[in-house]
Amino acid sequence: MPPSQHSAFSETAQLSKAEKTRLHILEQAAALFNQRGYAGTSIADIMAATGLKKGGLYNHFESKEDIALQAFDFAIAKLQRNFAKGLVGQQSAVERLRVFVTVFERHAQDPPVPGGCPILNTAVESDDTHPALRLRAQQALETWHHWVRKTVQRGIDKRELRASVDPEAVATLLISTLEGGIMMSRLYGSDRYMNQVMVYLSDYVEGLRSQK
Repeated sequence: MPPSQHSAFSETAQLSKAEKTRLHILEQAAALFNQRGYAGTSIADIMAATGLKKGGLYNHFESKEDIALQAFDFAIAKLQRNFAKGLVGQQSAVERLRVFVTVFERHAQDPPVPGGCPILNTAVESDDTHPALRLRAQQALETWHHWVRKTVQRGIDKRELRASVDPEAVATLLISTLEGGIMMSRLYGSDRYMNQVMVYLSDYVEGLRSQK
């Protein structure tokens, strides 16, 4: 996957007290917003979760919206780091697409941020009511969409994948099917739906191979 959208979230050996406090706020706020949504999370909730007073929060962020936007970036950065780790050593297009699908499955079972996929949750809640968050979700989704398209196109160019494969269609199908599987599994409290998605997508990705 592409580099994290927020380099400030990179793991580093030494952090100042202010940086540690800021990351603590983002970690707690990301979980709150991802589980309760923007409208369902108050500044008082964030104060309670972080143990900070309002002034302590506003020493690091301008507003609740600023916290929400940066908390979303924080959550996406955690997802991207997991993808990057999974892709180490994977060279072929099929292998890389399999990693994409497998990491999604792990996120469904054990999300890096409590509450499930932050893109799905943010997209559903923000809709037309919070354009800034909606734009953030669109940008994050487009990052994944672009990565899948690019991976598929490289696979076609290297003759690993069939020339007739449409990169745009593959990206749309993979992402929408995975997000749908996550949504249904959470809605019904069952892994059955995600398991069915994994079986289908495993066969689908394998079917993209060129017949050499």
